[in-house]
Amino acid sequence: MATALSPIDKNTLWDLAYSELKKALLSGKFEPGQRIILREVAGELGISLTPVRDAVNHLIAERVLDRGPGGQKGGASVPHLDAGQFQQLMFLRADLESRLAYAATANISDTQIHRLEQLVEQMKKSIDKSNKNTYLDLHRRFHFSLYEHAHMDVVTDITEILWLRCGPALNAVLRDYVPNLKQTDHHSLTISGLQARNATQVAQSIRNDITEAGEYIFAQLSRGASDRRSIV
Repeated sequence: MATALSPIDKNTLWDLAYSELKKALLSGKFEPGQRIILREVAGELGISLTPVRDAVNHLIAERVLDRGPGGQKGGASVPHLDAGQFQQLMFLRADLESRLAYAATANISDTQIHRLEQLVEQMKKSIDKSNKNTYLDLHRRFHFSLYEHAHMDVVTDITEILWLRCGPALNAVLRDYVPNLKQTDHHSLTISGLQARNATQVAQSIRNDITEAGEYIFAQLSRGASDRRSIV
């Protein structure tokens, strides 16, 4: 008698754990220095330790996470970025993402632009409600929904790694930075550039969005390091 069941891909659970951890990091749900305990992650996902350990080891290899005490069985922690490291990551993001945005402008449809516009409206509402995690998740979706139309897979993959390393730092300061986002709405300027098919405007708006946030967070990280030195 033939079975109606299909074999389970052995990589499915690893992919699930890796995807969920990336989503949490990209959305800023972990803060610098926070420990990631394998058993807790496995419990939240409802899976065994092995695929979670594999996913964490992969993120450690990508330098997104630091190895915890006790080797591979010791979990991991979210790295602390110093101001200089963060600045380097944002320099790379500004260059790569402006290129992705420029390339995407020629390929994106009016319907897809409208979807991005809806994400911007949701972002504004989440700011007004001071919903930090929701804002960061929508912010990530906006950027990567735009970049997928660039059809530059290698650059997009590198960009994702940069986001994974920056996400916790964004989480640490967003509470103070969110009010400043209202001064210049670079996301709405991106939408108007897309509607006009003005690739230069789209690229510059994305660059300005990243640069403005980067300068603010760089100053915060530098001030925090200075405060710690003065205490010592």
